[in-house]
Amino acid sequence: MKLYSGDLSPYSARVRMQIYAKGIEGIVLERPPGFPTAEYAKINPLGRIPALDLGGDVIPESEVIAEFLEEIHPEPSLLGATPRERALVRTVARIGDIYLMNNMFMCLPQARRATRNEGVRDLLTGQVVRGLNALEHYIGEAGYAVGGRLTLADCALTPALFLIENVIETFDVPNPIPSCPKTSAYWAAIQTNEHAARTLVELHRGLEERRAMQRAG
Repeated sequence: MKLYSGDLSPYSARVRMQIYAKGIEGIVLERPPGFPTAEYAKINPLGRIPALDLGGDVIPESEVIAEFLEEIHPEPSLLGATPRERALVRTVARIGDIYLMNNMFMCLPQARRATRNEGVRDLLTGQVVRGLNALEHYIGEAGYAVGGRLTLADCALTPALFLIENVIETFDVPNPIPSCPKTSAYWAAIQTNEHAARTLVELHRGLEERRAMQRAG
């Protein structure tokens, strides 16, 4: 198997953290060829990363890939122990994906002050704050998002909170994480987890590469 991935892609990071936590061997991490051009679209018609290549049969979308990997590698499980806990894992992961990562991703063009649309910036960052407020309700208090152990919820939240902490201030918006006590405590704790830490090293590397390219350009 081959995972088309990129260091700074939060959706790719979500899947990489899952692979590390489950100890899955035999998945090669590769930069997508020709990304984001038409060359890569021949491999993945959605044109986005991550994508899991099973040998010509390609699975797109991080959430779908995560569920697939759980099915073919059920141990150790990164889902909940009960139906209710599994629902909570999926709820928190969706908050990370939809309300946090997606809105941050869509807001990236607003980092450029010269072309910024403040209405768009305010709408999207407002959705991020809304997501964090919801997360504050659901987040666990034992160093993990759900159930006192690492789950798919942590895999989704780690890159999402990384993006907020490291990128949101480029929109001239203050970092909202410190105003959410439970989420702030969780964020400090999860960064000490070995699989989260490994993923964060990759995200920071990708961010530095991007900033270097911007300075050079």
